[in-house]
Amino acid sequence: MASELEPEVPAIDQSLLECSAEETAGKWLQSTDLTREVYQHLAHYVPKIYCRGPNPFPQKEDMLAQHVLLGPLEWYLCGEDPAFGFPKLEQANKPSHLCGRVFKVGEPTYSCRDCAVDPTCVLCMECFLGSIHRDHRYRMTTSGGGGFCDCGDTEAWKEGPYCEKHELNTSETEEEEDPLVHLPEDVVARTYNIFAIMFHYAVEILTWEKESELPADLEMVEKSDTYYCMLFNDEVHTYEQVIYTLQKAVNCTQKEAIGFATTVDRDGRRSVRYGDFQYCEQAKSVIVRNTSRQTKPLKVQVMHSSIVAHQNFGLKLLSWLGSIIGYSDGLRRILCQVGLQEGPDGENSSLVDRLMLNDSKLWKGARSVYHQLFMSSLLMDLKYKKLFAVRFAKNYERLQSDYVTDDHDREFSVADLSVQIFTVPSLARMLITEENLLTIIIKTFMDHLRHRDAQGRFQFERYTALQAFKFRRVQSLILDLKYVLISKPTEWSDDLRQKFLEGFDAFLELLKCMQGMDPITRQVGQHIEMEPEWEAAFTLQMKLTHVISMMQDWCALDEKVLIEAYKKCLAVLMQCHGGFTDGEQPITLSICGHSVETIRYCVSQEKVSIHLPVSRLLAGLHVLLSKSEVAYKFPELLPLSELSPPMLIEHPLRCLVLCAQVHAGMWRRNGFSLVNQIYYYHNVKCRREMFDKDIIMLQTGVSMMDPNHFLMIMLSRFELYQIFSTPDYGKRLNSEMTHKDVVQQNNTLIEEMLYLIIMLVGERFTPGVGQVNATDEIKREIIHQLSIKPMAHSELVKSLPEDENKETGMESVIEAVAHFKKPGLTGKGMYELKPECAKEFNLYFYHFSRAEQSKAEEAQRKLKRQNREDTALPPPILPPFCPLFASLVNILQSDVMLCIMRTILQWAVEHNGYAWSESMLQRVLHLIGMALQEEKQHLENVMEEHVVTFTFTQKISKPGEAPNNSPSILAMLETLQNAPYLEVHKDMIRWILKTFNAIKKMRESSSTSPVAEAEGTITEESSRDKDKAERKRKAEIARLRREKIMAQMSEMQRHFIDENKELFQQTLGLDASNSAVLDNSPMVSDVTLMALGPAQTQVPKQRQFVTCILCQEEQEVKVESKAMVLAAFVQRSTVLSKNRNKVIQDPEKYDPLFMHPDLSCGTHTGSCGHIMHAHCWQRYFDSVQAKEQRRQQRLRLHTSYDVENGEFLCPLCECLSNTVIPLLLPPRNVFNKLNFSDQPNLTQWIRTVSQQIKALQILRKEESIPNIASSKNSKNMDKLQLPEGFRPDFHPKNPYSDSIKEMLTTFGTAIYKVGLKVHPNEEDPRVPLMCWGSCAYTIQSIERILSDEDKPLFGPLPCRLDDCLRSLTRFAAAHWTVALLSVVQGHFCKLFASLVPDDNYGDLPCILDIDMFHLLVGLVLALPALHCQDFSGISLGTGDLHVFHLVTMAHIIQILLTSCTEANGMDQETPAGEEELAVLALYKTLRQCTGSALKETPSGWHLWRSVRAGIMPFLRCSALFFHYLNGVPAPPEIQVSGTRHFELLCNYLSLPNNLISLFQENSEITKLLIESWCQNIEVKRYLEGERDAISYPRESNKLIGLPEDYSSLINQASNFSCPKSGGDKSRAPTLCLVCGTLLCSQSYCCQTELEGEDVGACTAHTYSCGSGVGIFLRVRECQVLFLAGKTKGCFYSPPYLDDYGETDQGLRRGNPLHLCKERFKKIQKLWHQHSITEEIGHAQEANQTLVGVDWQHL
Repeated sequence: MASELEPEVPAIDQSLLECSAEETAGKWLQSTDLTREVYQHLAHYVPKIYCRGPNPFPQKEDMLAQHVLLGPLEWYLCGEDPAFGFPKLEQANKPSHLCGRVFKVGEPTYSCRDCAVDPTCVLCMECFLGSIHRDHRYRMTTSGGGGFCDCGDTEAWKEGPYCEKHELNTSETEEEEDPLVHLPEDVVARTYNIFAIMFHYAVEILTWEKESELPADLEMVEKSDTYYCMLFNDEVHTYEQVIYTLQKAVNCTQKEAIGFATTVDRDGRRSVRYGDFQYCEQAKSVIVRNTSRQTKPLKVQVMHSSIVAHQNFGLKLLSWLGSIIGYSDGLRRILCQVGLQEGPDGENSSLVDRLMLNDSKLWKGARSVYHQLFMSSLLMDLKYKKLFAVRFAKNYERLQSDYVTDDHDREFSVADLSVQIFTVPSLARMLITEENLLTIIIKTFMDHLRHRDAQGRFQFERYTALQAFKFRRVQSLILDLKYVLISKPTEWSDDLRQKFLEGFDAFLELLKCMQGMDPITRQVGQHIEMEPEWEAAFTLQMKLTHVISMMQDWCALDEKVLIEAYKKCLAVLMQCHGGFTDGEQPITLSICGHSVETIRYCVSQEKVSIHLPVSRLLAGLHVLLSKSEVAYKFPELLPLSELSPPMLIEHPLRCLVLCAQVHAGMWRRNGFSLVNQIYYYHNVKCRREMFDKDIIMLQTGVSMMDPNHFLMIMLSRFELYQIFSTPDYGKRLNSEMTHKDVVQQNNTLIEEMLYLIIMLVGERFTPGVGQVNATDEIKREIIHQLSIKPMAHSELVKSLPEDENKETGMESVIEAVAHFKKPGLTGKGMYELKPECAKEFNLYFYHFSRAEQSKAEEAQRKLKRQNREDTALPPPILPPFCPLFASLVNILQSDVMLCIMRTILQWAVEHNGYAWSESMLQRVLHLIGMALQEEKQHLENVMEEHVVTFTFTQKISKPGEAPNNSPSILAMLETLQNAPYLEVHKDMIRWILKTFNAIKKMRESSSTSPVAEAEGTITEESSRDKDKAERKRKAEIARLRREKIMAQMSEMQRHFIDENKELFQQTLGLDASNSAVLDNSPMVSDVTLMALGPAQTQVPKQRQFVTCILCQEEQEVKVESKAMVLAAFVQRSTVLSKNRNKVIQDPEKYDPLFMHPDLSCGTHTGSCGHIMHAHCWQRYFDSVQAKEQRRQQRLRLHTSYDVENGEFLCPLCECLSNTVIPLLLPPRNVFNKLNFSDQPNLTQWIRTVSQQIKALQILRKEESIPNIASSKNSKNMDKLQLPEGFRPDFHPKNPYSDSIKEMLTTFGTAIYKVGLKVHPNEEDPRVPLMCWGSCAYTIQSIERILSDEDKPLFGPLPCRLDDCLRSLTRFAAAHWTVALLSVVQGHFCKLFASLVPDDNYGDLPCILDIDMFHLLVGLVLALPALHCQDFSGISLGTGDLHVFHLVTMAHIIQILLTSCTEANGMDQETPAGEEELAVLALYKTLRQCTGSALKETPSGWHLWRSVRAGIMPFLRCSALFFHYLNGVPAPPEIQVSGTRHFELLCNYLSLPNNLISLFQENSEITKLLIESWCQNIEVKRYLEGERDAISYPRESNKLIGLPEDYSSLINQASNFSCPKSGGDKSRAPTLCLVCGTLLCSQSYCCQTELEGEDVGACTAHTYSCGSGVGIFLRVRECQVLFLAGKTKGCFYSPPYLDDYGETDQGLRRGNPLHLCKERFKKIQKLWHQHSITEEIGHAQEANQTLVGVDWQHL
C-alpha cells in the first residue's frame, strides 16, 4: 500500500504487521493488571501508527489501528474471532424499536403537523415514507445536522409513532427488561473491563491540557523532537484572513492554504507544520502576530507528535465504541453504566460529566464525535436517558456559561442536546419536579443579563458588538425554556404545582426587570442626537412571546395553579406600581355632572415605556379566569375586590396614548427608534402579548368601573379633556387661529380616542372576553385579511400569529371563509373571500394598519358598488360578552360618551365654525351603529319579564340639557343626512336611521307604551325618495357626458389615420413578412410556388422602408444607401448538442469548415428586431463605451452588459446585444446574370464545376510558385484548357455602399470572435465559414422549436424571429463580397470535394461525419464566388438546385447507412409502391458498395418510412433557408398544421415526391458517388461496429427529468459529498438541469481555474456543458439559477410548487413540493430559444442587487 502513496510516507514498520491481535488478546486474558497491560500496548504502538509525518494518511492509519490496536480489543471482548463473535451477539439481540438515525447536514427531515407533539419531533426519509404521516399535513425541512430520527418514540407522536420497519417488535412484551440477560456472563465481565479502560483512556487524553508531555502511564521511553504546529478553528476570523496568514506563516501555496483552512473549518483543527520545537514555535509566533490586530488572535498550539497521535486514536476509539454498541443493546447498557459511574472524586467525576464540562475546551471534531456517541448510547437507552437528563440538568448552569463564553455555533456545543432531553414530556416533568428545572433555566438566564438601571430594570444601552454576540447566545436559554413548556401536563401532582409556581415566581422576576424598560421622553425643540438602543429589548420580548403564552396555557390547565398565579402576578404588579403616584398631584375631572379623581400625568411630557409584560400577563390571566369560569366558581379565593381599576388601566392606557400621539406626529423628533417600536408593538410577531393584551387590560378595567369615570380619565390622558369639558372650546380654538399643527394634532387624537373606544367595545373575539372559541378568532382574522385583497397561502400565514408549534390554525377554517383559485404559468394560487363573509367585515378591525384599513375600505365599497348595494359599511353583529366583561357595553350609553358624540355631531352640523374631520364623524357614526346593533341584540335575546337596561335609542332622541338646548343626536343626524359636503357618509346615516326605526318598532311591539316621535320616520321616508330621484338624475347626466367624449375620441382617431395613410400602410407591410403582402397579389395565386432552381417563382421587387429607432428618420433599404442594422446577440450554444464532451483544444488552429452531425457546439444569432442607422448605432455604442470608461475604476460595478466584449443594451427594449446585423435586399437578385443557354443536368453540371475547380487549382499552384519568366506564364495559360466561358481573371465589382460593406465586415468578425472565442481578425479565412455556420445553426434551432411545439413551419412566426432569420440569411449570402474571392473559392472547392471526390484534398471527413444542412448552406452561399467568373450562361439558380439535389442524395445515403433497420414486423400487406421499390433498389446498390457489411434488406415500406422521417428536419430547414434567401413566399397549405407536409415541401423545394428518383435520373454519376462515399475507411469502421455515428432524425434535447416529489431531490443531494474534500458533505449541492450532474457550488473546495480566474463549480461546469450558459437547480434553496459567462446570473422561480400553488425559495415554509410540468416546460422553452442570457439581462436591469453578486464563485 505504501508504494503508491507519496514518497514522504515512511515505509510501514515490519513489527507492526507481525503483531497478532489474537496473541495480544490472549496475553490480556491471562493478565492480572489489565489496565497496565493495555496502557503499555497503547504507549508503545499508538505513536508508531499515528502522526508519522507532516500529512495525515487516514487510510493507512485506520488499517494499522484496526490491525494492531482495535483488533486485540475486539478479540478480548468476544473471546473468539470477532468475525464470528459479533454476528452471534447481533442475533441474540432484540432489534430496537427506536430508529435513532443521526441526521447528516442537508438531509431531509419530516415533521407531521397533525401528530407531532412539537415541531422538534422529526422522521428521517425512510421512516417517513413507511409511516402513516405521509398522508397527513407534513412539513419538510433540511436538517442542519446533529439531530436524530424520533421514529419509535411513543412520547413524540400523538399517533403513528412507528413506521413499518420499526413496528415489527411492538407485539412482544412491552415491559422494560434488562438487556444484559441476553449476553453471556463472561462477555459482560470482559466488556466491563475493556469499556472502562478504553473510555477512561479516551476521556483522559482528549481533555489533557499539557502540550509536550503525556500522562505518566503513556510516556514513551525514548522521546523524539517532533512537534506539530496545530491551528484551531474559531468563528471570528474569516477564511480569507486564515488563508492569507498561513501563506505568510508556513510559506505554502494558496491551494495548500485553502486546504488547511477548509480542514480547520470542518474538523476544528489541523497541523500546519511538522518539525522540531523551534521550527513550529516560529510558525506559531507569525500566526499569532498576524491575527491579533483587530480581534483576539487565532488559537495555535505547538504539540508533541505523540500527544496528537494519542488524541487521534482517542477519537478513533470513541467512534469504535459507537459502532460496537450497535451490535447489542446489552453492550450499549454497559457503556452507559461505565460512562455514568461516579469516579473517585465524587460530584461531577463520571466520564460523561468530565466530557460535558470540558466541552468548550475541545475542538469541533472531538465534540461532534463524542456527541454522536452520547446520542447513540445514552439517548437510545431509556433508563440511562433519564439518568443522563438529571446529570445534564444538574450541570445546566455551568454548561450554559461555557456555551455563552465559547464562540462556536450552537450545533457544536453539548448544550444543544437540551433539545433531545427537554422536549420529552416525561423527562421535562421529572426535571421540573426533581431538579427544579424551570427556576434553574430562568435564573441562569437572568444571571447573564447583568446590566440594570436604578429601578432594577434591564438596561441595554451602549450595546457593543460583543454584547450583541453574547446576547444572541443567551437567547438559546429561552429556547430551552420553550422546550420544557411545549408539552402541557394532563394531570398535576402537588410537587409539580409547587415547582411550577416556583418557576412562575422566577419568571415574574424576569418580567419585572422588563416592566418599564427603555423608557422614553418626548423630544421638544430639537431632534434627538443619537438613536437610543431599542432592538435588544424587542428581541427579548419577541423571543419570550411564546414562553409567556405557554406559561398562561399551563396556568389555564389547573384551577389551583391559575388562582395562585393570578395572585402572584397581581402582587408583583403592585410592587411595580409602588411608586405609582409619587410626586404626581391628584386632580379632579368632571363632565356632565360626573366627577372622578385621578393624577396629573402627561404622556407628552413625562417618561413612558412600551414594555409592560407584567400588566399584560395579568390581563392574560384575568381572561383565563373568565374563560375557565374560575371567577364565578370561587370568587372568594380571588382578590377581585382589592383590584384598583384606575391602577390597572394606567400604564396600558399611556402606551396606547403614546401610539396615538406618534400617529399625530407629536413625537417626530424622537427619530426612527420610536417609529420602529410602535411598528413592532402592533406587528403580528409581538402584538399577541403586547397590543392585544393592553386592549384586554383596558377592557378589564372598564368592566369594573363607572364608564363615565373611565372616559374622563381617558380624555385626560389623551390631553383632550379641555376640548370636551368646556363648551365652545372648539370654536375658540378655531377662532384664535391656533397653529394649524395643533388643530391637526387634536383632530388626530380625537380620531384615535374614538377608535380606541370602538376597539374596547368591539373586540370580543378573544375566548374569555366574548362568548367565542379559538376558531372564531382565526376566522375573523382571515376574513379581515382577505377583505383587503385576495392573498396567497404564505402571505396569509405570515399575517396570522403563530403559536409555539409554528401553527396558525388557519387550515381548519380557511375552507369555511374562502375559495382557492389555482395559479397559471406564473403567479401564485390565491384565496378569495366568500361573498357571504363580507357582512362580518368591521372597518375598525384592531389589527389593521392605517394603510390596510384604507385599502380594505376601498375594496369593500367597490364590491358593494359592483353588487348595486348602498356603500354603507355598518358595524357587524357581535357575539355577546362573557359575564365578567358584560358591563363593558354601558360605555356606549354613558353620559360622557353621549356628550362626546353630541359635541362632534354639532361641529359637523355647523361645519364652518369648528376644526373637525370627516374620519372623526365616521367613527362617531360607527359607534352609534354599534350601540344600535347592541340594543337590537339585547331586545332579540331578552327573557320574559326582563327589562332591557340598554336604552340608547331613547337617550339619543332626547335634546341636550339646558342652558344651551342643543338638538338631540337623532335630529342632528337627520340634518346631516342631506348635507352636500357629506356625500360619502349618506348611506351610513341612512342605515342608522333605518335601524333606529326598526328598534323602535321592536320596543313598541314589546311594550304598548305610546311613543311620541313618529315624525322622525316620515321625514326619513320622504327624504329618501328625494334622494333617489336626485341620484338618478346625476347618473343620467354622467352617462351622456361619457358618450360625447367617446364619440370625439373615435373621430380624432379616424382623422389621424386619414392624414397618415401611407405611414400606416408601410408599417403594416413591414410587420407582416413578405408573404403577407404577396398573398393579395393576383399573379401568384394559381402558380405552384418554387423556392429555388431555374423554375423559381419570380417575386416582384418590393421596396422596403424602415425607421431608425435612434433618430426617427425613415429610409429605403437599397444597395447603395447608408447601412441600416438590427441589434443582435451572438452566442455559442450547445442546445442541439449530442456530444457535450467535445472541446476545441486550440481555437487558433481549429478549422470549422465542416460541422459534425453531433452539433457539439454551434453559434446562435438572435435579435430583438429593432432597426437603427449604422452610424447612429456607432455613435450610441461609442457613448456607452465612453460612459463605461468614465466610471472611476473603484466604482467599476458589473453592469448587466460587458462593454469590453462589445455588449450593449438595445436602446429601445434594453435587450442584451453584442453586435448588429446589416439589413439587405435579397442578395441573389443583385448578382443574377442573364441565363441564355440550356441549363445542364446534374451530371453535366458536376462535370463543369469539377473542371472549373481544376482550372482554379492549377492557377493557384502557379501563383504560389514564383515565375521565372513572364513569357512562360502566358504560354501556360494557353496550355491550360479553360472550360468554356470561364474567366478566372475576372473580379466582380462589389455593388454595396461603403457603410454596408463595413457593417458586413463588422458582423462577420463578431460571429467569428464569439463563435471561436478568439481575437477579432477580419482577414481570417475562417470568418465566412463562421457566418454560414451561424446561419445554418440558427435555422436548425428554430426548426427544432417549431417541430417540438407542433407548430407549422411557415405559421405566424414572431416578428423578431422572422426579421432575424431574414437578415441573417441575407447577410450570410452577401458576406462573400467582402471576403477574399480566392478564400471563398477555396472553401467551396473543399466543401464540394467532400461530396464529389478530388485527389487534391486528402483529409476530408467521411459522409457520416458531416452535418448535411451546414454543408448545404456553405455550398449554396459560396457558389456565387465561383459562379461570378462563369460566363457560359448557366444560371445561379441551376447551381443552387444541383447543389441541393446533391446534398439531399448524400443525406439519404447517410440515413440509410445509419438507420437501425430492424424490420418491425409491421410489414404492410399492400403491394409496394414505386417509392418502396426504388428505395429497395438503392439499398441493394449500397450493400454492393459496402461489401455486404450492411444488414439484410428489411422491407421497402420500412426503409422508405425511415428515410422520410429522417430527412424531414433537413427538408424543413432547407425550406426555411431558401424561403429567406430567395424571398419566395411559402404555399398557404404549409402555413397551417397538417399531414401532407412532406409532398408540399418537396414541391416547394422542386424535389420529386419520390426522392429516390434523384438517384435514378442521374444513375451513371450517382453510382460513382455512392461508391466513393462508401469506400471511406470510417464508413467501413462504422459498419463493422468499431465506431458510432449519429442516426436520423436526431432526437430533440430536453432538460433532465425531475422527480415529482421534491424531497427525493433533497435526499439525493444529501447523499452527495463534495468530490474534492474527502467525503465531506457538500453545503450547496446544485443540479445541472441540462446534463444532470450534481455540483458542489459556492465553496472553496471545488473552485477551479478558468482563463486565469478562480471560479466556482457551476461556472466551470457551464463552460464544459453549455459553452458558457447554464441552468441549475440549487437543491437546498429550491431555486433555479441561470448563469451566463462569469459575471452574469440571476435566480429564477423553480418549477416546484406546494399545494397552494406557491414556490418556496429557500425552503422556509417546508410545505411538500411537487413538480409543475408547465413551469418546467417554460424553463425548457427559454433554453431552447436561447433566451437564458436575455432573461438574465432583463433580471439584472430590473434588480440592481443582482449585479453585485459574485456569480463566478457559485
